[in-house]
Amino acid sequence: MSGVLSLRDIHVEYGSRVAVSGVSLDIAPNQIVSLVGSNGAGKTSTLRAIMGLNPPSRGEIRFCDTRIDRLQSPEIVSRGVALSPEGRRVFPRMTVQDNLLVGGYLQPQGQSLRSSVERMFGYFPRLQERRRQMAGTLSGGEQQMLAIARALMAQPKVLLLDEPSLGLAPIMVQEIGRLIEKINKEQGLTIVLVEQNASLALRLCHYAYVLENGRVALSGPGAELIKSEYVQRAYLGV
Repeated sequence: MSGVLSLRDIHVEYGSRVAVSGVSLDIAPNQIVSLVGSNGAGKTSTLRAIMGLNPPSRGEIRFCDTRIDRLQSPEIVSRGVALSPEGRRVFPRMTVQDNLLVGGYLQPQGQSLRSSVERMFGYFPRLQERRRQMAGTLSGGEQQMLAIARALMAQPKVLLLDEPSLGLAPIMVQEIGRLIEKINKEQGLTIVLVEQNASLALRLCHYAYVLENGRVALSGPGAELIKSEYVQRAYLGV
């Protein structure tokens, strides 16, 4: 499968520790692709490599047929890749609206930027209710919505989501899942979803990669992997 985003034999190292060892991925346009695995499997390191935060020591990353693994993070964002990081990392002493405006820094000031903010409030009505509220006073679920909306303000072609369900109550996990599906369907946005919640990740995605010890152990359509005895035993607790 040829994708809008492709990784070929990438290796990521932190000093003497190898976090990713020979991972190859193909991310098809307009799809949700999940990276599933336990802690330390290399999921977040793979996203950080894509974003230029921890460039690969070996291998190649291409976005829309252009090599990006030698670029700095701001240039990668400007080309159309955005990250909503693990732990949300909103700006706590800024309002919800100002957090969104920071996310849209690449857009020209004016009506276009204001329209983007209003579009985010359309996707996330709860944020609109709290637009003047300091981000640090939001609930965990609301902060996660804000982190996703802030990334969307960059108008990406590919959105990377790192553990969006982490630490959330079950009802909020389901709401975040519905929002991810809605954004994918309505915007046709390509989404790379990193999740320890394998059940959620496989249910949402069109295609998935299972990472173990920095390598791809298994891959296939989410609907097939969720039926795999190995995946059920190792990741779904069945």
